[in-house]
Amino acid sequence: MSPRVARVRAFWEGLSAEGLARLGDVYAADVHFRDPFNDVRGHEPLRAILAGMFEHLEAPRFLVLEVIEDGEGAVLVWDFDFRRRGEAWRIHGVSVLRFDSDGRVASHVDYWDAASQVYARLPVIGPVIRWLGRRFAG
Repeated sequence: MSPRVARVRAFWEGLSAEGLARLGDVYAADVHFRDPFNDVRGHEPLRAILAGMFEHLEAPRFLVLEVIEDGEGAVLVWDFDFRRRGEAWRIHGVSVLRFDSDGRVASHVDYWDAASQVYARLPVIGPVIRWLGRRFAG
C-alpha cells in the first residue's frame, strides 16, 4: 500500500472529533466529497459533515476491509459502525479516491446503498422501502 493510501486509511480508521484538525494533511483544500446525502467542495464543508457525524451518532467508527489502488487513485472497501439512539448500525460501502500531485485526496466519492442500509430501517418509510424491494425482486 502506498504511503498516501495508508495515510487516508489511518485517517478514517482513527477518525475522532479532535482528529478533524488533521483533515488538511490528507485532503486537498478544494477536495470534492460526495456520498448519497452530500456533495461538497472544500475543507470546511467536509469538516462540517464529519463534525455533524460526531454530534448525532454514538461511537462512529470506520474499518477499511480492502484497498485496491492504481497509479492515479484507490478504492477503499469499508464498514461504518455506529449507534443511534442505542441501536447498532452498520453501513457497508466503498470510497473511490483520486489524488492530486501532492498526494492529497482531490476527489472522494462514497458509494453505498442508502435505501437498504438506512431508509429501510426507518419507522415510517422502512416498510414501504422493504415492500418495494420485494416487489421488484420477484
